[in-house]
Amino acid sequence: MNRIQHIVSVAAAALLLHSCQGRLDLQPKDQLTEKTTFTQYDNIKAYAWQFYEVFPGYASANVNKEYDGDLFLNANPNGESNWIWQRVTIPSSSDDYKDPYARIRAVNIMLDNLDQSPISAADKDHWRSVGYFFRAYSYANLVNKYGDVQWVEKALSDGDGEQLYAKRTPRAEVTQKVLDQLLWAEAHIKPAGDGPNTINVHVVRALISRFGLMEGTWRRYHQLGDPLPYLRASADAAAKLVKDFPLLNPNYDLDFNSESLANVPGILLYKQYEQTQVYHSLASLGRNSAGRWDLTKKAVDMYLMTDGQTRWTSQQFAGDQSPYTEFRNRDKRLYFTVPPPFKVVVNHPSMNWQPTGNPVDQEYFPVMAAISGPKNKTLPTLNWQGLVVRQEPHFADDNQGQPFNVTYTGYRFYKFSNKIQMVQNLDVNDAPIFRMGEVMVNYAEAKYELGEFDQSIADQTINKLRARGGVAPLQLAAIPADPTRDATVTPALWEIRRERAIELMGESFRFDDLRRWKKMDYVLQQKLGRWIKKGVDVSATAPVPIQNGATEGYIAYEKVPPAPFPEYYYLYPIPSNQTVLNPDLVQNPGWK
Repeated sequence: MNRIQHIVSVAAAALLLHSCQGRLDLQPKDQLTEKTTFTQYDNIKAYAWQFYEVFPGYASANVNKEYDGDLFLNANPNGESNWIWQRVTIPSSSDDYKDPYARIRAVNIMLDNLDQSPISAADKDHWRSVGYFFRAYSYANLVNKYGDVQWVEKALSDGDGEQLYAKRTPRAEVTQKVLDQLLWAEAHIKPAGDGPNTINVHVVRALISRFGLMEGTWRRYHQLGDPLPYLRASADAAAKLVKDFPLLNPNYDLDFNSESLANVPGILLYKQYEQTQVYHSLASLGRNSAGRWDLTKKAVDMYLMTDGQTRWTSQQFAGDQSPYTEFRNRDKRLYFTVPPPFKVVVNHPSMNWQPTGNPVDQEYFPVMAAISGPKNKTLPTLNWQGLVVRQEPHFADDNQGQPFNVTYTGYRFYKFSNKIQMVQNLDVNDAPIFRMGEVMVNYAEAKYELGEFDQSIADQTINKLRARGGVAPLQLAAIPADPTRDATVTPALWEIRRERAIELMGESFRFDDLRRWKKMDYVLQQKLGRWIKKGVDVSATAPVPIQNGATEGYIAYEKVPPAPFPEYYYLYPIPSNQTVLNPDLVQNPGWK
């Protein structure tokens, strides 16, 4: 039984003692059940299966989070981000706050009972390591959102009033505990975990690399204390992984669109989906555009040309006033993220098509056939039923009788789309949870922040990622001049951050990256789409808005957001039901 499946045995289900009713005083523990559960290794293992529920896998909410950054636009009317447009209010309750504490309590029940368990000392250390990992995972998310949070070391009940109504623990104290316990787990967990696709020493190191980078850069750019211990821990953990996993899956798309990720190079932990037991709908949403996820012009411009130059500095770039020229000679990861342009003749609705007679309309058909397969991203694109899409880009406000696979910006996001199982909302491609693509960009950034980034580190990280995109390597002695570079960011760090954005596009990292870098001012730029000309790219009367009200130019559905970005918006507001139950929690500054 795979530990990342949403499958829990009857015995384990009886032990899901982690319901939370708006505060930390959860229902009293079932003492008899605990006494019988933690007496055998296999019982503990069955209990711990529930911890894996913390990984969301292919939940559409992950992609929706990208709307709050600068690289995605919500292709729906009035779809602006509440964070960007400063419309966030204090919620009465929030799963972002409640759920981590419910999971922490479930972990604490296990940790509370390990000392009395008759299992061996080594086995106790292993399960304590697993518990520390999952508790750290939840606390990392809480700290990232709320800053100071209550640290809970044991499972609380109604009799623990003093701890239930305690003040928030300072962020520095919480993060130190998280780091200490992750390092302890790294040293004491069974190196191979409990079998394939379980928490093992490599997965612990992957979380250290993620958490250490997050906390270290937050401290540096928000001036909250010494960042070096966290950056060092991140870099050290990532260095071990880069050494142990030097190879990547050569096909970027197959990291996300494989029916099975078992034994795939560079995949450290994944969530398994199966048709008869657990499935998702993310591939379906990508196939038919129901997710309404679009990349912005800024996002697409970040993708390099194959010569390693930017679109502004490369002789290969033939302009962006045609989708065909804009996509030529680009990083292959772009083709796996946004459908390349095409046009076919199809009598809608139909599963059959004919060429238009203009060769340029099928220019990218051989390109995609060379890098993808029939179950992945060949052209023409199809909707969830297998109906042929007439053209890409296909604009929502100029759909000409084909209301599916539409876009606002012209850059429809389809990274998680595939044709493995063409059944709506019954998608079975596995979801990576920790993968070396992330670890490599973590490593590059942590080493830069430590003042230790050099050509050797670039070759171990960025240049391996570029290679599978078919892009020339980064040479630190000859970094292209990017006219869009933030002047406060050095050219080397700019390239590291560019690589991170491209490699992790649509994986829900960007909003948190901007927050930890204290760069949410990036979201104040107007979100734009492709260059179009009315009467040519869309009908002359199509209500597709163009920047400055022109009839030719960049698509502009959203206006310019209000500025400046509020300082207090860098932390989430604590739900009001928590501050009412416990006035000592105290709301984050600025939220009213």
